[in-house]
Amino acid sequence: MTRAGSHQAKLRVHRTQIAMNANDRDTAEGILFTDQYQLTMAQLYFRAGIHEQRAQFDHFFRSYPDYGKHQAGYCVNAGLGTLLDWMRRAHFRDEDLAYLKAQKTRAGRPLFGDDFLTWLKRYGGFDAITMRAVPEGHVVHPYAPLTVIEGPLANAQLLESALLNQLNFQILIATKAARIRESSQGRTVLEFGMRRAQDKGANAGTRAALIGGADFSSNAGMSHVLGFPPKGTHAHSMVQAFIAMGGSELDAFRAYAEVYPDDCLLLVDTINTLESGLPNAIKVFEELRRKGHKPTGVRLDSGDLAYLSIQAAKMLDAAGFPETSIVLSNQLDELVMWQIAAQIRDEAPRYGVDPENVIRRLVYGVGTNLITSHGDPALDGVYKLVSLERNGVWVPAIKISETPAKTLNPGNKTVWRLYDQRGLATADLLCLGEEDPRQLEWLILRHPTDHTKFRSLRQNEISSFEPLLVEVLREGQLVYELPTIEHMRAVRQRDIERLDAGVRRLINPHTYHVSLSQKLWDLKQKLIEEAQAQHAIR
Repeated sequence: MTRAGSHQAKLRVHRTQIAMNANDRDTAEGILFTDQYQLTMAQLYFRAGIHEQRAQFDHFFRSYPDYGKHQAGYCVNAGLGTLLDWMRRAHFRDEDLAYLKAQKTRAGRPLFGDDFLTWLKRYGGFDAITMRAVPEGHVVHPYAPLTVIEGPLANAQLLESALLNQLNFQILIATKAARIRESSQGRTVLEFGMRRAQDKGANAGTRAALIGGADFSSNAGMSHVLGFPPKGTHAHSMVQAFIAMGGSELDAFRAYAEVYPDDCLLLVDTINTLESGLPNAIKVFEELRRKGHKPTGVRLDSGDLAYLSIQAAKMLDAAGFPETSIVLSNQLDELVMWQIAAQIRDEAPRYGVDPENVIRRLVYGVGTNLITSHGDPALDGVYKLVSLERNGVWVPAIKISETPAKTLNPGNKTVWRLYDQRGLATADLLCLGEEDPRQLEWLILRHPTDHTKFRSLRQNEISSFEPLLVEVLREGQLVYELPTIEHMRAVRQRDIERLDAGVRRLINPHTYHVSLSQKLWDLKQKLIEEAQAQHAIR
């Protein structure tokens, strides 16, 4: 590259950086936070004169996260509040339209027509969208619609990418957090993932983690926004800095205790956990106690965390600190946490330590594996057209795939959760909108893709029915009271407790049944047969 070329390249980078910082953040994160084909599809509908035809799209996912060594048997719904906030703010600004106006085809002609851009300016937002959704915090399963969008075809199309981006990610993280919560056995869970998250996804991830089961987060800004006190300890660098300046680990601990005497939680593995860190921490705790303060605990961030937890509990108990917490961090996930607790129960008696006393004081700081959903970093959530209004009548739409699992469940649907006589969830049943399964003496539950699999339930085998979809937006107006994080947590806990133990299992969970009603199954088969006959190669 020539010197002039190098200069121009640097200038372009410089301008891009300035532009993102100064002028274009709203463009990148506003209504143009979408894929290009959503815009070209919207213009195609506009040109065809069908852009204002009412359409219905379903958002659902096809499979649970599979982390390799272990798998999820359920998901936790999350992200709806974030999406609704984005939809409220998203609209086509003059700057957005100018950007679209500048786009050219390969032949050099404008990609988007002025008449279409005028329509976008006036009608291109989400004021005409009606939405039904499963409230956040609920346990959810494959194929059942989580979000149902109804509105003008072009507007509903424009919503797809942002909806999938915001809902799929938070469902993924809330699910991981719920599994970690289950594995914690009721102990406090801290979300520590900000530094390993994908850019601003840290904020969405923190929100989802708090819904899914984390008690607190180290993310200061998002914790403030959501009304939770942020949590944290101190860095290894603090100890390193004191040593580099001629001091010691003990000096560093004393300095920290002096500034935070009532919140003193010391990271004890910078030098040697058992020979240096813990003895020095105990010295500082004794000094704090003499001054009338109660130490918080210690944090272990490396080594054999189960063994070190046992030894830390033993040393702290001997020094008269039986209530201090032991915070564990370093690549934790639900399986590692389960193994740590199992190892403590096995090994602690050998050292004369009560294992339940050790486990009772544990706090789990979970970072990378939670905020990235390590092992399965993407939920296969999709957004599919299921019905279109023609001449005032809703016409179900079908998409057929050579992979049966990808063939759509068409039409306007409701989702009912069926509870057995134990009060446990036994199936989610997808019905046509006009059906009410509570009125049927016998229920036929059809497998979504396998015609050989179905089961029958008599009405008296079901203790209760729960409709899962609620109306959230009506013609762009919010008609739903957004719940607090605490309420979402309570819903999650209730739903998980009403799952069969096999479905909750960390490894090889039982399959939870999501079924189609007989009427929906019949409609699906009819549409498949008609589409295949109409498009058969002759």
